[in-house]
Amino acid sequence: MDAATVKALVLAQLPDCECHVQGEGANYDIDVVGDVFEGKRAVQRQQLVYAALSDNIADGSIHAVNIRTATPAERQAR
Repeated sequence: MDAATVKALVLAQLPDCECHVQGEGANYDIDVVGDVFEGKRAVQRQQLVYAALSDNIADGSIHAVNIRTATPAERQAR
């Protein structure tokens, strides 16, 4: 597994989002920005990203992820 593959998995589930992935092996930092997160709580946002990775987490090819999510407005405010 590599960062490009993780990014592709996330974007397949959340195609209208911007995604940046760093890491290697089985540990990744994932930043996802999209309107899909508008009005959702932090747990709901993470669940959307985890859904894209659930098979890989289950089979151990992804061991640890650090997920940061934001709407475009939230990212611009940072």
